Amino acid sequence: MLEPVILSLKVASIATVFAFILGILFAYFLTKKRIPGKSVWETLIILPMVLPPSIVGYLLLKVFGKRGPIGAFLLDTFGIQIVFTWVACVIAACVVALPLMYQNAKAAFQSVDETYELAAHTLGSGEWKTFWTVLFPLARPGIISGITLTFARAMGEFGATLMLAGNIEGQTQTIPTAIYYAVATGKDEEANTLVVVITLFSFAMIFILNAWLKRKNYKG
Repeated sequence: MLEPVILSLKVASIATVFAFILGILFAYFLTKKRIPGKSVWETLIILPMVLPPSIVGYLLLKVFGKRGPIGAFLLDTFGIQIVFTWVACVIAACVVALPLMYQNAKAAFQSVDETYELAAHTLGSGEWKTFWTVLFPLARPGIISGITLTFARAMGEFGATLMLAGNIEGQTQTIPTAIYYAVATGKDEEANTLVVVITLFSFAMIFILNAWLKRKNYKG
């Protein structure tokens, strides 16, 4: 029973790192830069949040499967198979959780008064220095909220993971898929334990985040 918990934490952590990097980059460039087709790009990023997870998993399977463009290339060139591995769990979790990171980062960047950035540029600060020393610190509460929600969403991902990674015990079985398997095989006690674990973990993360934000707003 411990293996799904460890795998879920591993998958959610790695997926959150990638979602954080991609979410920050997408949010910054789509918010601060003039990019052709901005609405299309934003729609594509948010789309996994509104599509059924099983559909997202099916689309990922078409891309990373043995006959998919990326899956076939990796398999033929490097002998690497993505589907039905823990890496597939990471990809599914990252794609599904990315919209949350993007939306929170975008809102955080938009909430920062542009006067601070203009002042930094006037004083000779370059674009990336301004980002790291002015924009990012001021947007930090929103970004931390995004990281927390992204991690929780990645940890609870089920549909896309089941489609792309399957439910292989000890290899790709995360907490949600382990609960599904336990219920399907009549192992109610195991299912109940895993439900309690993931619920308490998610509750603790959101509770701590809200407490931190309230404390920060009170001090501010």
